[in-house]
Amino acid sequence: MSFAGKDGHGTALKIGEFPDLHIDLPSSLPKLLGEEYKIFIKGLKCEKQGFGIAAFAYYRRVVESQKGRVIQQIAKVAKRLGANPEVVATLESAANEVQFSKAIDQIRDYIPSSLLIDGHNPLKLLHKALSIGLHSQEDEACLRTAHSIRMVLQDLSQRIKDTLREEQELKAAVSTLLQFRDET
Repeated sequence: MSFAGKDGHGTALKIGEFPDLHIDLPSSLPKLLGEEYKIFIKGLKCEKQGFGIAAFAYYRRVVESQKGRVIQQIAKVAKRLGANPEVVATLESAANEVQFSKAIDQIRDYIPSSLLIDGHNPLKLLHKALSIGLHSQEDEACLRTAHSIRMVLQDLSQRIKDTLREEQELKAAVSTLLQFRDET
């Protein structure tokens, strides 16, 4: 970009945007993603600027490195909902599995229904999208996939938070009501 100063010459270079692009994210997302949340934000910025391959790569890194943490949160939900101890143990074991596909296979039948997205296992959805690979995709296709990955991560983090909170609130409500004695 150029502009004319007092002497008729000059240039300007835009080096950033202030304020940054505003994007509403669930408050539960940083807890779900842990230390990779900063990488997620980099992916989000790339997505919002239309850089599909970059956004996809950042989101892929986040999902693959935080797979265990996400599965641990799923195990926490299952435990809080009263799942069989063997189910919880299977989920916890899968959290330590190195290979994503093996972890998905181990837990495919144990995802609490409150965490399913439109009846689908969110981890299986993510794994399938990430398995396509960014090397064979055009930037626009990577951008669409990156957007979908972000949406599933956001929704899953909110579902985990809501399920854990609702269960705590329900237990507190039952505890309160149990304080009243039958006076008949």
